[in-house]
Amino acid sequence: MRQADIRKQWEGAAPGWAKWETTVASWIEPATTAMLAMANIVPGNRVLDLASGAGSQTLSAARKVGAQGHVVANDISETMLQHVRESARTAGLNNVSTLASAAEDLDVDSGSFDAAICRLGLMLFAEPANALAAVRRAVKPGGKVAVVVFTTPVTNAFMANPMQILLRYAGKAPPSPGQPGIFSLGAPGVIERLFTDCGYVGVEQRTLALRLRMPSAAQALELMREAFGAYRAVVSDATEPVRVAAWAEVAKMLETFETATGFEAPAEVLVAAATNPA
Repeated sequence: MRQADIRKQWEGAAPGWAKWETTVASWIEPATTAMLAMANIVPGNRVLDLASGAGSQTLSAARKVGAQGHVVANDISETMLQHVRESARTAGLNNVSTLASAAEDLDVDSGSFDAAICRLGLMLFAEPANALAAVRRAVKPGGKVAVVVFTTPVTNAFMANPMQILLRYAGKAPPSPGQPGIFSLGAPGVIERLFTDCGYVGVEQRTLALRLRMPSAAQALELMREAFGAYRAVVSDATEPVRVAAWAEVAKMLETFETATGFEAPAEVLVAAATNPA
């Protein structure tokens, strides 16, 4: 996919992502906490947040580095970054700035960051190795890079099954190994090999079980349709009847996760960190 198309995809998802940011942040919070800890972020640090989205983790990092530190949120979508700026202003955080670009095109000074983070973005990059190479130039020797990615379809049925449905209706094949996709970096050994091949050392990994809890499957469907850009993109070029039928089947599938107390779906993520060697 061309960079212009990728930007268009995420610009389209930006309003929905911002709308559901609080829900997503609550869902992913244990992984965000682990990511920040594994990045060794401390007061006074300069931190790069890659593919920041609407930026709840940007603000978490900004609180962690304090007034003497700084966080730069980077995203391909300017609309996403506008939400980051507004959220930082509302939160009274003056140590956040933004940088609009593709991850692999980062234009920052070499060694200008103490650490870098990327929550649920790296697996969707067209060239994750190029992005990690750009980040390695940006981070000081000895600095950490920490990321969160989904593991496998088996442990993320709530994520995997709707994608399979949408791909089937769109007449498209799932991403082949090595291609960007929700689960492209989650299989055993994949993220470690990627970091190592990019010159990083000391790879650490933690697998975390999460649960997405919402009032209903209908709300979960709304979240997926409005905020999940990769899902929207699958059927974006299909006819209206095909899109309607595809999302109707997704809705029925999501209903299987409803309980007496609401919607509850298990998920699993991998938090991985590595060091930029001196």
